[in-house]
This record gives sequence, structure tokens and C-alpha cells, in this order.
Amino acid sequence: MEDNSIVLFDGVCNFCNYWVNFAIKRDKKRKLRFAPLQGETAKKLLLQFNIQPTSLSSVIFIDKGKIYTQSSAAIRICKYLDGGWKLCYGLIIIPKLIRDFFYNIIARNRYKWYGKKDECMIPAPGVKERFLP
Repeated sequence: MEDNSIVLFDGVCNFCNYWVNFAIKRDKKRKLRFAPLQGETAKKLLLQFNIQPTSLSSVIFIDKGKIYTQSSAAIRICKYLDGGWKLCYGLIIIPKLIRDFFYNIIARNRYKWYGKKDECMIPAPGVKERFLP
């Protein structure tokens, strides 16, 4: 797992699942791995980084041994995407306080605006190997 960049996401959130699928299609080099926050991999990794799993409403990105949350995670994931999406990394110059303000509005309302599933998403056969339990 150390060699891969891992995206921890809310597996029951429709909005989160959309963005995971979006990232998979644009990560042609297959560098990103994915794990639902509700799964065993996420629980182990969060404990390793001393983060309480119950207090999360954020995407989490683990890259090169560092952990990123909220807007920092989303922006850093863009570095792995093909095409113009790498340019989104430039948003990192906006102060985190401002970026996270807008990120948190979406995070707080994601179920209301986009809905949620009863269970975590089941990856399609062609990408199943990129998902961690």
C-alpha cells in the first residue's frame, strides 16, 4: 500500500461515488487506489494517522506517507488525473481556510443534495483491483 496513493471516500455518498468514478476514468496510469471510509482499510489507516474515523465528513488522501483532508485532498488528487485536471492543483495557492469553507458547505449538504445509498458502492469488474476493502 505504501507505493500507492490512496483515496478514502464516503462509500454511501452518491456525490463521492461520482467523483471516484470520475477520477478512475482520468487516472490512466492507475496510480490511485480507493477505499471506502466504512471499510477495514480506512479504519486501519486512520488509526495509523491518529484520526478518529467517526468524526469524518471528508475525502482523505494518503500520498507518499502524508495525509490530506478536505480541499487539500481533493486538489492533490487532481495531480494524478490526466488532461487539464492537473491545473486544478494551482488552487492550492488559495488559503486553506477559504478553500475549506466552500468544501465544508458541500460536505455538510452532500446527502441532502445528491442522496446516499444504503450500502457502499460495488466497483465494476474492470476496476475492482483498484479498490481496497
